[in-house]
Amino acid sequence: MTHTLLLLVLALAACSKEAEPPPAPGQQLVPETELKRGRDACAAYVAKVCLCAETMPGLVEPCRLARALPPALEVQQDIGTAPGVEKKDAVSLAVALRKTMKTCIDEMAKLPTLGCR
Repeated sequence: MTHTLLLLVLALAACSKEAEPPPAPGQQLVPETELKRGRDACAAYVAKVCLCAETMPGLVEPCRLARALPPALEVQQDIGTAPGVEKKDAVSLAVALRKTMKTCIDEMAKLPTLGCR
């Protein structure tokens, strides 16, 4: 009986834990320095792939797609810090933000193998 009561109290305590609040409006999902590096990486990738696309028809489509990456960073940041966003959603958006930044870096690294120098 005592064990059952103890388990019940522990279960109630676990259920009553409050979720962590999401970032405050205007607060960053990732540190500002990391976000700036990501923005810079995406801008550099767009500039480079689109410059190469002028002489390399195979890069026209990657150029078109690359142009969506910088706005994607901003949308992810804006939605992740919007009022009322739940913590789990903010965390998911922070992960997505980092994946977008990684895409820019990875795609930039591939350009020389495609003949874009």
